[in-house]
Amino acid sequence: MARQNGILKITGKLDDLSFYKSKDGFLVRTKGGISKDRIQSDPAFVRTRENGNEFGESANAGKLLRVAVRNLLMNAKDGRVTARLTQLMSKIKNYDATSPRGERKVSIGLVENEAKALLKGFNFNNRALLGSVLFAPFTVDIVTGEIDVPNLVTANDISHATGATHVSLQSAFLDIDFATGLSDITYSNKQNLPIDSVIASATLTPSGIPVGTGNKIYLLILEFFQEINGVQYSLKNGAYNVLAIVGVDSI
Repeated sequence: MARQNGILKITGKLDDLSFYKSKDGFLVRTKGGISKDRIQSDPAFVRTRENGNEFGESANAGKLLRVAVRNLLMNAKDGRVTARLTQLMSKIKNYDATSPRGERKVSIGLVENEAKALLKGFNFNNRALLGSVLFAPFTVDIVTGEIDVPNLVTANDISHATGATHVSLQSAFLDIDFATGLSDITYSNKQNLPIDSVIASATLTPSGIPVGTGNKIYLLILEFFQEINGVQYSLKNGAYNVLAIVGVDSI
């Protein structure tokens, strides 16, 4: 593909050229390639079909996770979270050591601790990494899903958005079965703290244990607010709002 560099940017088709806008700007590509029917039937393209099947598996697993956490994702995500999740799920799928090539599954790959370790630490907002925003240590109870942040000094332990006066912390406890597509999620109450030098603590206890026998995933979200005349307004600042996976099963 090529990039459109002129003053006039266009979209649409012209002869064998397709002009379109993407997250990388205005691009152009040529029409052509091998027919879909040939790819689906020709033995020469068996590797292509296998790759396509596994890409679909990875993309679907990423979508399942995004849908499961959609209520949290609304305020803490970047424009490439879909692509980044698909790439991550593809790596996890590679840990499936029992299925034949072309049929490897994310659900089987996640049996391995190495695959769970890849999922742990995933940031849904690549502009606001948990490790770059929250500097205080915290613990995760893998039974209850409770996340405890003791001895928190918000002015020092949290890198906050300009103009923010308060920060809200919340945890979520997710059960997701990548084989069946079933998921259940519970949330803690939001703990809202002023950004100051007072020592505080945040104990975030989900309302219950999510139903299911899939992978248990623990999440933490931080959102920033500005208080004006006693009312807190969400900054909706994508550079600081954090949503991260802080645990997977017992990892």
